[in-house]
Amino acid sequence: MSVHIDSHQHYWRYNNEEFPWITDDIKVIKRDFHANDLKPLLKNHGMYGSIAIQARLTEDENDYLLKMSDECPDVIRGVVGWVDLTKSDVKTSLEKWSKHPKFVGVRHIVQDEPDDNYLLREDFLHGISLLKQFNLTYDILIFHRHLKVAIEFVKKFPDQAFVLDHIAKPDIKNHVMEPWATDIKKLSEYKNLYCKISGMVTEANKDEPYESFVPYLDVIFNSFGVDRIMFGSDWPVCTINMDYSGVHSMIQRYISKYTKEEQDKILGLNAIKFYNIKI
Repeated sequence: MSVHIDSHQHYWRYNNEEFPWITDDIKVIKRDFHANDLKPLLKNHGMYGSIAIQARLTEDENDYLLKMSDECPDVIRGVVGWVDLTKSDVKTSLEKWSKHPKFVGVRHIVQDEPDDNYLLREDFLHGISLLKQFNLTYDILIFHRHLKVAIEFVKKFPDQAFVLDHIAKPDIKNHVMEPWATDIKKLSEYKNLYCKISGMVTEANKDEPYESFVPYLDVIFNSFGVDRIMFGSDWPVCTINMDYSGVHSMIQRYISKYTKEEQDKILGLNAIKFYNIKI
């Protein structure tokens, strides 16, 4: 079955207050992005749809993305939203949002937290412990320096579905492999953890050659195998350094050595299984 799903992109109505990280240096994404903007790109690349990922730390983000998913059901197949997992009444919020059939998971922008051990906070761990009962996944968004903490974090929840975003953002720009590669191998030993081959182009130099990405992809594929890897474009953030076609073509080129069945897993079936998307 060839059903391809892009597992990672974002939408927003741009304003400086809510998106201060979108500076003039990356002004190409300093505007509004809607699912209708992505629709022709998905169609041109044979994609069945996508997973919309939160970009703001507010539950208003959930309303915004879920409303868009209702308006554009052929684009947004699932929404990974945001809930404050540290609050005492987090269960109430999880119960509320999980009732929407498109709300499939939760993410927190851990990479921006000043505490590098944020994943191990007791209140945060309590919130994570509640996700499984609502059949919700969790996207891990960290920098490579957080990997050792992530190993301890994932170890605590053997039955929780986790996915690592953007291969933990290694320093591709400077071609640094260690300790990222060693830590990735250790983290991948936890079989409830998947990995998105996404976000790599924004960790590299603009116009970085294909060959620069291959060693990082090799580590991911050797560690996770084809059953726990999912393609994600990270559109529109990827357009800072590469357009949608470039990102898609890079991954297609790398996985061309695999069988069609294996390619279908990477390009969609793994995401469908992980996020429990109804086809």
